[in-house]
Amino acid sequence: MKFIVSSSQLLKQLQHIAGVINANTVLPILEDFLFEVENSKLTVVATDLETVMRIQIDVEAKEAGKVCIPAKILMDSLKNIPDQPLTFNIDKSFAIEMTSDNGKYKVMGENPDNFPKAPSADDTTSFTMTSTALVTAINKTLFAVSNDDLRPAMTGVFFELNANYIQFVATDAHRLVRYKRTDVSCPQPDSFIVPKKPLNILKSALPDNEDEIIVSYSSNHLFVKHGTTQMSCRLIDARFPDYKVVIPTNNPYRLVLEKGAFQSALRRVSVFSNKSTNQVALNITGSELQLAAQDVDFSFEGNERMKCQYDGEDLSIAFNARFLIEMLNAADHNEVSIELSTPNKAGILKPTEQDKAEDLLMLVMPLMLNQ
Repeated sequence: MKFIVSSSQLLKQLQHIAGVINANTVLPILEDFLFEVENSKLTVVATDLETVMRIQIDVEAKEAGKVCIPAKILMDSLKNIPDQPLTFNIDKSFAIEMTSDNGKYKVMGENPDNFPKAPSADDTTSFTMTSTALVTAINKTLFAVSNDDLRPAMTGVFFELNANYIQFVATDAHRLVRYKRTDVSCPQPDSFIVPKKPLNILKSALPDNEDEIIVSYSSNHLFVKHGTTQMSCRLIDARFPDYKVVIPTNNPYRLVLEKGAFQSALRRVSVFSNKSTNQVALNITGSELQLAAQDVDFSFEGNERMKCQYDGEDLSIAFNARFLIEMLNAADHNEVSIELSTPNKAGILKPTEQDKAEDLLMLVMPLMLNQ
């Protein structure tokens, strides 16, 4: 088997899918890319048994064939080869010879028959959305996903489908993000949980533009297709917690802040907080907000005050500053509002303005105030 491909184009496409491959894998073949040539098209597949990524490139080839190529050495060599046509020659024993303008490189491939089969997209339900809608949804929810393997349902993003909208929910029991899009219509009410890793890979592989992508799902797998890039992953088989019951319906006090100034103040003050809790106390009186942090063990203390708009009774409440900073990153507009009630009830953070098709709600649990 022989084919010719552009070295820079091949590297660019492989970078989209290389993240699937784990460094320490039980099966050596999982450290390889599967190369498959047919009708002058090269399909490359990477898998870790849970997630499968596939890209397709036009190549010059007279015959069909397939081979497994070790991913690390191929990526390392392509990064150092300038843009030029690269000729791949594969013999019957799967030895690979790559020829460039001024060099020849040999690597031993593996039998493609041993490469795991990808799940088939049979019996799936499909809908379409824009690439930017999915990328935005991933960016706005992924940071709140739990890393606790003992609670598998929380280690992914909950997709909630409806005829008039799609919702993405993530929580780690300390905070919760719900992002809703009303410009997507799904064929039937449904829900499933998508693991963190494939979503991380998707947000890098998909363009942040208005391209249409096809999202399909079965009882066990999710499939996403954009042009010549395809991803499939196994869904998390668990029940997502009933998140609606934790969202307070009556938070009468409203604090409005300039996002950038609040985030900067949190960063400065949290330097002096206890490193295990990152606790920053917010003391709100009239139109002034005081931020205070301390680490008693080291006699560290930080205080700042800033202007705010506040409608409610004077209040002192403490939060994990790192959580607030990450949540503020997810808010696009310049002003945010925090809805509050009492020092032991969750606060709700929202951008004061939202785009027409979007609705972002973020909830954060308070910390016990150090009296």
